[in-house]
Amino acid sequence: MSDLEQALRAAVRGEVAFDVTSRALTTMDASNYRRVPLGVVAPRDADDVAAVLEVCRTRGVPVVPRGGGTSIAGQATGTGLVLDFTRHMNRLLSLDPGARTAVVQPGLVLDRLQEAAGPHGLRFGPDPSTHSRCTLGGMIGNNACGSHSVAWGTTADNVRELTVLTARGERLRPGRDWAGAPEGLRALVEGDLARLRTGFPDLPRRISGYALDALLPERGADVARSFCGSEGTLGVLTEAVVRLVEAPRARALAVLGYADETAAAEAAAGLLPLGPLTVEGMAVDLVPSARELPRGAAWLFVETGGASPQEARARADAVVRAADVVDALVVTDPAGQRALWRIREDASGTATRMPGGTSRTASGGSPEAWPGWEDCAVPPARLGAYLRDFRALLASHGLRGTPYGHFGDGCIHVRIDFDLLSGPGVARFRRFSEELAGLVVAHGGSLSGEHGDGQARAELLPRMYGEETVALFERAKGVWDPDDLLNPGMLVRPAPLDANLRFAVLPRGPVDVEFGYRDDGGDFRAAVRRCVGVAKCRTAPAAGASVMCPSFRATGEEEHSTRGRARLLHEMLAGELVTDGWRSAEVRDALDLCLSCKGCRSDCPVGVDMATYKAEFLHHHYAGRRRPAAHYVMGWLPVWLRWVARTRTAPVVNGLAAVRPLAAVAKRLGGIAAEREMPRLARETFSGWWRRRGRAAAGGFGELVVLWPDTFTEHLSPSVGRAAVRVLEAAGLRVALPPTLRSGAVGDGATRSAAALLTARRGRVCCGLTYVSTGQLDRARAVMRRTLDLMAPVLETSAPVVVLEPSCAAALRTDLPELLHDDPRAADLAARVVTFAEALERHAPDWKPPAVNRPVTGQTHCHQHAVLGDAADRRLRAAAGLTGEPAGGCCGLAGDFGFAAGHHEVSVACAEDRLLPAVREAPPEAVVLADGFSCRTQLEQLAGVRGRHLAEVLAEGLGEE
Repeated sequence: MSDLEQALRAAVRGEVAFDVTSRALTTMDASNYRRVPLGVVAPRDADDVAAVLEVCRTRGVPVVPRGGGTSIAGQATGTGLVLDFTRHMNRLLSLDPGARTAVVQPGLVLDRLQEAAGPHGLRFGPDPSTHSRCTLGGMIGNNACGSHSVAWGTTADNVRELTVLTARGERLRPGRDWAGAPEGLRALVEGDLARLRTGFPDLPRRISGYALDALLPERGADVARSFCGSEGTLGVLTEAVVRLVEAPRARALAVLGYADETAAAEAAAGLLPLGPLTVEGMAVDLVPSARELPRGAAWLFVETGGASPQEARARADAVVRAADVVDALVVTDPAGQRALWRIREDASGTATRMPGGTSRTASGGSPEAWPGWEDCAVPPARLGAYLRDFRALLASHGLRGTPYGHFGDGCIHVRIDFDLLSGPGVARFRRFSEELAGLVVAHGGSLSGEHGDGQARAELLPRMYGEETVALFERAKGVWDPDDLLNPGMLVRPAPLDANLRFAVLPRGPVDVEFGYRDDGGDFRAAVRRCVGVAKCRTAPAAGASVMCPSFRATGEEEHSTRGRARLLHEMLAGELVTDGWRSAEVRDALDLCLSCKGCRSDCPVGVDMATYKAEFLHHHYAGRRRPAAHYVMGWLPVWLRWVARTRTAPVVNGLAAVRPLAAVAKRLGGIAAEREMPRLARETFSGWWRRRGRAAAGGFGELVVLWPDTFTEHLSPSVGRAAVRVLEAAGLRVALPPTLRSGAVGDGATRSAAALLTARRGRVCCGLTYVSTGQLDRARAVMRRTLDLMAPVLETSAPVVVLEPSCAAALRTDLPELLHDDPRAADLAARVVTFAEALERHAPDWKPPAVNRPVTGQTHCHQHAVLGDAADRRLRAAAGLTGEPAGGCCGLAGDFGFAAGHHEVSVACAEDRLLPAVREAPPEAVVLADGFSCRTQLEQLAGVRGRHLAEVLAEGLGEE
């Protein structure tokens, strides 16, 4: 390896990485397979690629081209050298609107091409559900399709010309009429024309094997088309000329409801003569909520286009009239269409977690479902019959799966609850695979209809094509790559479909952990397995209200994506590459830039919760060891602030913090970023104001609500607490604070009865957030138990607990019951937690907020987006006349993250992603909403703007007290 690394560093200008982290990040794609590469190279140009091939050829080292790493059959993994095209060779080189073509590099993400083509009324036709992160090179390698293939075909249908380097360094430009064919290819084809004319199924989604029939003279001897779908086994793509199609000016979406998936499948082919853009199908199993859908248990999503909205709508109405449906809905609103399509695009992730089922984790957790038979295709007219037989085959093996996909093309995606963790389960996986291959062939289908064969299906290609045609594939591979250097083990001479499974390296027994992982049966291994590699976290830029993954968008590095961190945790458990377990520096460094925003908890299709995994890791990593200074300063923030409050030294602390030399020394000693200004402490705490206000001033005689005095409201933003009290009481609610003595009473937050003083211990409620985020879980657990003791009188009532700080509310809702999963009081308190807006909506439903009537800007707190939801906030804002929507994303300060030394640059980049541009572009009269203290601090320090909690805005609207 040392000789190889040295030779590559001398030969290429791009990055050469043989470190543990770089290798660990590329052991897997989105398939069931895992291979450990020797190293990774990010070439800068075609000359770098040629140099890599020369170095590897002379040493017999295999080369694996890799784009976004979202392949589902294992073809983006390998044991040799991985070529990462996403870092440098990711540009759109040119776009010719007149010719409707674009010249692209292999690492260009599809959405970037669509954004460039859109202003010209053009687009690239194929659009896989991973369009926000898949690359053009990967699409060409797999001959990707997407939902619009009924209108615009596969990637092969949309490629004009390629630029390819063979393993021996020959530069070719494959195109039509034998252009760019390697020596010997034409002779091979002309020697077996009869087989090529009769040995390939005729169906729109035949992706399996090499497309040698594209080289027939009557098909234009199209070498470029034949190269598509070769999975990096024939040559290395360095450039491509692709065809663009005219995008409809308007679209409508007809959603057709059917009694079951078979009825939907049988109806799909009959809609094709109407010229739809899509005919997609899915069943109720994959729909989190069917409230927005027409009646039925399965649906077809049929998109139509037109020169005007009226024309698109008329075509959608025609589809509805032609369809025999239970119910139907036509959606013309673009936002409504996007919401529906999002359900379909997330299906590859959501299908990996199925309710109930037969294949469970070792500890009895939720069942997991896996790819492997992800995208078989049959003639569309046979889809209904195939699905019935497929369901019967599943049942005969005691398996379950939820089919969905491209019904108009006869292509079905499905994740199946294989047990890939045990020997008998893997054996059943093989038996099922062999029988299903026979079933697909019996229906005249293709083993792959979109994602390629890779290792998952290539072993079974003889069942589809016969031994002689597969032997012809091997000869074609030999013409292009005589040294078998490129992606060996794929398509020809493949590895067995049940070898190299990524689960085989994981520990056999449970891992001792602190959190409960209730959704994973208490099994940390199952939690880590959640990441199946679909890489939605690599989407940049983020769209809409999405949050995940701010650190990836700031750095562009896989290591700092949710998927990258999950891969490193997987390798930590495997112990082969990452050998020091919880003490791993590689995992620590990858998690260091995780903001714990919890965006992946909601935005990841499979619900990876990296914030929890980070806290878990930090707990074990620093067990018995000295922690970073910021963990003691920021993690113990509630303690330090309470001491300041008790000693009444806030003015002194503020004065010292204003002396720059003293502040600089303090920040350096405390591990605080030098660029940060220290927030000013309030002279009077929120609880101090509450006590001074006294019972006589209290208003509201209605339902009791307990207002949580979180650390930030208590010591840093008491104005938010005061405003919330005013609004809640104006709504007729009776506000109380939690007891400050164990065995105290619900009321003024400072119980003073003689009996209580003699028998109870003083304390303050705390959600434990700062301890959790720094991985001090023993301390967090102790703080949470003390809080539950203090809250005992509250839990004896029916009062809701109103939490103003979104991060604290999220901690109480999620971290509390996960860390104290053995204490039923934790779940009870978590269920009581409501946001400010939820409290008003649920407990003062008749109250009308003041008419503020102003536009808003700012940002929805990332924890609110991920854990709490903001539907009640939206309705409250609308009722108050606050128009517009806050931005999505994360502010970048994220509690202790943005204050810690070494994080400032990333923190600022996260703010510049969504928040700061939104504030700059807002009208002068806009209200800057920021419910989180971190968000308000970031706005003040980076933009000089004062953000306000919604409670403050409404309190101001009430007028003078």
